[in-house]
Amino acid sequence: MIASLGMYDMAPVQAANDRFWDLIRAALGYGPDRLTRADELWEIWQSPDLLLAQTCGMPYRTRLCDDVALVGTPDYGVEGCPPGYYRSVLVVRADDPRQSEDAFAGARFAFNEPLSQSGWAAPVVHLRARGVPMGELMQTGAHVASAQAVADGRADLAGLDALTWTLMGEHEAVTGRLRVLARTEPTPGLPYITARNRDVQVIATALRQAITELTPEDRAALHLKGLIAIPSETYLAVATPPAPRM
Repeated sequence: MIASLGMYDMAPVQAANDRFWDLIRAALGYGPDRLTRADELWEIWQSPDLLLAQTCGMPYRTRLCDDVALVGTPDYGVEGCPPGYYRSVLVVRADDPRQSEDAFAGARFAFNEPLSQSGWAAPVVHLRARGVPMGELMQTGAHVASAQAVADGRADLAGLDALTWTLMGEHEAVTGRLRVLARTEPTPGLPYITARNRDVQVIATALRQAITELTPEDRAALHLKGLIAIPSETYLAVATPPAPRM
């Protein structure tokens, strides 16, 4: 069996995620001893041995929805969002004099990857709704790398997951060189999934129990508030923009 909590697993919170998994496993009464971190995410998500993983809304609705089962969506208490929802922040250099999205028409845009809801889809929908075209595109492979590209002047604008931005503010110095230009509309957050043949309710119950059993320190480190049931149809209804043309 495979368990992975790799979406919000930067080095400073890995120990808290390990303890979270230990509580989940204890509540289930079975599961792997350790979280999987080395494997490629698509291999984890599509494995028939998957017990628990976290994915992003865009991979779920575009490729995974027919092959996995939704377990639930963690609530991270993201400011301005309903429980279980999140949004993107559009970040620019702190010293960039431009103050509105309109001023960034044709600007260089950094994004982590084309199947990212927060890094690509939400920013594209947000900017297009305001008639703001993107300029040169830079694929970075990670939100932290996108932030670094803006801070270093290699890009002008980047879309970041709001929780990742919060975690970066707690653990990464680069945020001191950036500021938030705008925030996108909320969309359903990053769901927990399992293989199709597993009992979703049993896993969801174990997750809820584990969240309540986390220490206050670990719950604060992970920003975990609870587990929300968001239907698959709600994820599938989110707009999917065209893939980037590099």
